[in-house]
Amino acid sequence: MKRLVLLGFLLITGCSLLVTKPEIAVKSVNIAGVDREGVKMDFLVAVTNPNSYGLKLTGYTYNLLVADLPLAEGENHDVVEFNGNTTTDFRLPVRITFRDLLEILKRRPDPENIPYRLTAGLDLHAPFGRVVIPVDKNGTFAVPQKYRMNQFLKLFE
Repeated sequence: MKRLVLLGFLLITGCSLLVTKPEIAVKSVNIAGVDREGVKMDFLVAVTNPNSYGLKLTGYTYNLLVADLPLAEGENHDVVEFNGNTTTDFRLPVRITFRDLLEILKRRPDPENIPYRLTAGLDLHAPFGRVVIPVDKNGTFAVPQKYRMNQFLKLFE
C-alpha cells in the first residue's frame, strides 16, 4: 500500500522531485552582428548539471527585456546534452529590430552598462521524465566600440 501511495505521489508531482535543479549562469552577452533587419545578440549560457545522470535540453522559450523594454521573445527546439556533474555552455541567439533598438537609444543608456533581464523556461528530459526549469537572470552588457553611435557618425564626417 505504501508503495502504491508513493507511486501515486510521484506521478502527481512529476519527476521534478527526482531532479536536482541545474544552476544557470549567463556568462556573456555579445553582439554577433548587424544586418538590415536589426541586431543579432548571443547570450552564452552555462548550465551546471549537479545530477549524476545526464539531462537533455529539447527546447526553450525566452523573453528578453533591455533597459526595461520588452524586446524579444521566442522559442527554440535545439537539442543540447548536459552531462552529469559537469557544466555545459550553450548559445541563445536573439534578434532585436532597429525599431526596438531606437527605443533603447531614446533612453540614453550607458553603453558600458546596458541592463537586461532574461527569463526562460528550459524543457529538459531526464531519465525519469520531463521537467521545465525556469530561468530569471539580470545583468548588464557593454556595446562593443565598433557598434557605438559615435563610430557610425564618423562615417559621415
